[in-house]
Amino acid sequence: MRKEVSVPSVTEPSTADSPVSTPTPPLEVQKLDRVVIRFAGDSGDGMQLTGDRFTAESAVHGNDISTLPSFPAEIRAPQGTIPGVSSFQVHFANYDIATPGDQPDVLVAMNPAALAANLGEVRRGALIVLDSAEFTKRNLKKANFSDDPRTDGTLESYQVVELDLTALAVGAVESFDLGRKNSERAKNMFALGLLSWLYGRPLDPSEKFLKTKFASKPDIRDANIAALKAGHAYGETCELFTVRYEVAPAPTPAGRYRQITGNQATALGLIAGANRAGLQLFLGSYPITPASDILHELSKHKDLNILTFQAEDEIGGIGAALGASFGGSLGVTTTSGPGMSLKAETIGLAVMTELPLVIVDVQRSGPSTGMPTKPEQADLLQAMFGRNGESPVPVIAAKSPSDCFDTAVEACRIAIKYRTPVVMLSDGYLGNGAEPWRIPALADIERIDPGFATGPNAKAADGTDRFLPYKRDPETLARPWALPGTKGLEHRIGGLEKAANIGSISYNPNNHEEMVRSRAARVAGISRDIADVEVDDPTGDADVLVLGWGSTFGPITAGVRRVRAKGEKIAQAHLRHINPFPDNLGEVLHRYRRVVVPEMNTGQLAMLLRAKYLVDVQTVSRVRGLPISPVDLCDVLCGHCSDFSGSTSSNKTASQKEAR
Repeated sequence: MRKEVSVPSVTEPSTADSPVSTPTPPLEVQKLDRVVIRFAGDSGDGMQLTGDRFTAESAVHGNDISTLPSFPAEIRAPQGTIPGVSSFQVHFANYDIATPGDQPDVLVAMNPAALAANLGEVRRGALIVLDSAEFTKRNLKKANFSDDPRTDGTLESYQVVELDLTALAVGAVESFDLGRKNSERAKNMFALGLLSWLYGRPLDPSEKFLKTKFASKPDIRDANIAALKAGHAYGETCELFTVRYEVAPAPTPAGRYRQITGNQATALGLIAGANRAGLQLFLGSYPITPASDILHELSKHKDLNILTFQAEDEIGGIGAALGASFGGSLGVTTTSGPGMSLKAETIGLAVMTELPLVIVDVQRSGPSTGMPTKPEQADLLQAMFGRNGESPVPVIAAKSPSDCFDTAVEACRIAIKYRTPVVMLSDGYLGNGAEPWRIPALADIERIDPGFATGPNAKAADGTDRFLPYKRDPETLARPWALPGTKGLEHRIGGLEKAANIGSISYNPNNHEEMVRSRAARVAGISRDIADVEVDDPTGDADVLVLGWGSTFGPITAGVRRVRAKGEKIAQAHLRHINPFPDNLGEVLHRYRRVVVPEMNTGQLAMLLRAKYLVDVQTVSRVRGLPISPVDLCDVLCGHCSDFSGSTSSNKTASQKEAR
């Protein structure tokens, strides 16, 4: 059970000398199982850095962590306004957690706009830390407050601590002579130090980070460290808090761990996949939120046989990547929804040429430019069908930030083995979010055989050797991968329809149908090479199955835990492979009396399941630019379970019993 934060509602204490010195009683240390903290402020207040550092401290402490960064799409929204608010939420616990949390237990608000933008999501009774220096009439007006929320009763249901964070930070760095503006910027480190003290976080990771980040600017480095330590010391001496809190480390399997975001994990997975195939990794990309960090990360590792190319546009990026695959490298391109639209024609070219290509789509809210920094799962149908003609491609989706690594390796494996473009779906929630990742040994990752063609593979009518570029492997239906310039393997390439086996241009109707069906069969056959979908059904007799894909894994897992805690029976399953589906998926769906699919779209996977398996799938649709709320989902799922309350296995149809 989560324990409540217990902090009195106070304002900044007087600095006047006390005539009587009394010993300070030792603070009570209250043990908590989990805490959700949200740092919020103007986009120039360094909230992303503050949250990231607190997360790193918690990871070093041994907690399980999950994060949710949120920031404006504009480079610099108007200062002090609600659209300009940037926030970073971190959930840390002494057990395995699945989401960044629903309602923050603590809100650190650097200005009125940060308070206004986030107060509605903070649980009643939560601790709110305010920078009182920013609550001026002008800033209150910018945040659309008609009255001061500190005095009009708005915050009476919360535990409020007001501090002049700005003045405290300026005082902490006064000796560095940075000037007023630069000194005020240290308030995020002061707040980090204060919260680190309150929750017993170690400061060493943040100190080391600051020393590295600002190594070339010693004054800035030392000032930030001073502000960090001052915040920690202030918590120790200010006597504003009657308790400190302790969240013990979470039990984890033995191994070496690091904090990782989904975009970092994707980049490392691509590196590992290319390495296990013995290929150069070529990334052809164009910067786009929220996928750009994959390009940034890969560009740091040129020593690992990686070549990154920032193209002039999305079309140039994927064209270069496909050309690299033709040349014998593993071509990869990264993008988000609008870029996927632009890449569609070249993905079709990759389908026709039957070359390996990995397309990573870090989804965001749409349509058009939409909400570039907010997550959504609305590109699924585009990934499946967003090309002209019959052009099937494998589609797989990561379920968590760390799972992006394994999913990227899987995308490389399928692309190389089956000579096909593969779409890997992530989203902004996964790409920017972070969690602990157990670093695998490279030797434990299975090798991938690129199987380059080395010579002729057929005989001509006159008995001489010849090369058939579209002669298919009988098991995978993949065509040979022949490197250009290899003597005797010359062949045509391009987007016009190919004649079966020989690869020359063909307009023959029967040949076209054969090639269309061959390409479809090659993709469909991948199902023989992927694991069956696994179902978590502890009692074995649940009536309701919750099926998810992609980043809904965390909210579904948390929601299902809540449902089970209420005494309801419910099953859960999750899909990584969406095209093709696992071979046993139809049997699993028909095993349950109701199938519920939560998605951050209007029901795209549900549509596919209904069409393929003729199952009356129920949709839980949320398109708010936010992860699905586990609390909200729990209520919905409990409603579905209640429809079968009192039913027993004897009420199930004979076919359902047999399926179990």
